[in-house]
Amino acid sequence: MFKAIRVFLLLIVLFFIGLNTWQTMIRTTDWNEPLWVTIYPINAAGNKKVQEYIDRLSVDDFDNLEHFMAEQGAGYDLPLNQPIEVNLGRQLKEVPDSPPANAGKLDSIIWSLKFRYWAWRMKQTKSDAITNIRLFVLYHDPETMPRLAHSAGMQKGLIGLINAYGDWQYKGSNQVVIAHEMLHTVGASDKYDFSNGQPIHPHGYAEPERAPLYPQRYAELMGGRIPKSVSESDIPRSLKMVRIGPETAREINWISQ
Repeated sequence: MFKAIRVFLLLIVLFFIGLNTWQTMIRTTDWNEPLWVTIYPINAAGNKKVQEYIDRLSVDDFDNLEHFMAEQGAGYDLPLNQPIEVNLGRQLKEVPDSPPANAGKLDSIIWSLKFRYWAWRMKQTKSDAITNIRLFVLYHDPETMPRLAHSAGMQKGLIGLINAYGDWQYKGSNQVVIAHEMLHTVGASDKYDFSNGQPIHPHGYAEPERAPLYPQRYAELMGGRIPKSVSESDIPRSLKMVRIGPETAREINWISQ
């Protein structure tokens, strides 16, 4: 009898957790008001050069992210003039683990649970609690880290972990990655081939009906790259070289289902 009561209570708890998650997902994709996005910088390796970069960061450095979302939303008749409001949070000292590369499903699930728990522990201020989307950006020195680890955005928890460079010449490409992972938190899916990183036609192309098809002029945000041929593509250097395609817009509820 006691065991049955415990199971019943656990099911009730799980029901309300699931209900809260569902309600949160609905609220963040109804676009009735701007989403509050907070970016938390982290010095991934305690690098002095990276710390100088973080010390100079201001919320104005993320204006392009707000403008990009506003411009792209206007193309889909989004009623909001400003879909997101970006805030710069405090620098965090604790460094979370990056997503495992080429991990199996179980390893990915374990990592996501650990990351969600870590992100929950980082809710230490009132602003942490009321922000809609929290993006934790691990800044690295490009001279010591020429290849970055994977980044990840999660709709469950509305959190993202971004690996970026703490160098001003990478400001534009950093924001492309931030925007990509941010859209994962509101339901957008990847639109590239995981085996080679190439965008998948048509949804991973910004101009899928362009003739001739190649070279493309822009990257579709969730496709990640600018296709130059069937097997070649370029990494966009800034959000000016990126568009949000109709399939991504549908996934994030910018287009009626």
